Amino acid sequence: MRTIVLFAMLGLSAPTIVLAQAPAAKPAAAGQPAPAVPPAQVPDTAGAPAAPAQTALEPHGYTYNPDGRRDPFVSLVRRGAESPGTSQGQRPPGLPGLSAAEVSLRGTLKGRDGFVAMVQGADNKTYLVRAGDRLLDGTIRAITADTLVIRQRVNDPLSPDTERDVRKVLRQTEEAK
Repeated sequence: MRTIVLFAMLGLSAPTIVLAQAPAAKPAAAGQPAPAVPPAQVPDTAGAPAAPAQTALEPHGYTYNPDGRRDPFVSLVRRGAESPGTSQGQRPPGLPGLSAAEVSLRGTLKGRDGFVAMVQGADNKTYLVRAGDRLLDGTIRAITADTLVIRQRVNDPLSPDTERDVRKVLRQTEEAK
């Protein structure tokens, strides 16, 4: 009984499907010219100002709105390794071009205004720094008799913290190494 109903439904729907399809265009004979296609109607815009091209100004497709979530297009493999725009060729010269990982504390001096630290960079040059001086990825926060504290900006998409304190010790003990 079910098979009869199934065949009846297919039999009634088959002519509808065949009639819904448009016939294919017939190719023109070799001796006959192709039929002329009517030109598209162009609106008369002689008195009206030209409209700006909307396709160039409006984005097509999907736009990403993070709403506090991490960006899925940021690589998790290289996270926090280097902030954007700080490649080797774009670094400023001197102390502002050194990161917190590239400096080491070599000495401290006590003056009238407080402590001054002697740091050595990756370029083997020695710099005198005070609290408030800027590095590539941070700021000198405090200097004591044997410690330099750097407030480093963290570029890690998985970390909720955007800053951390890095301590550089003058004389490292065996446990700190």
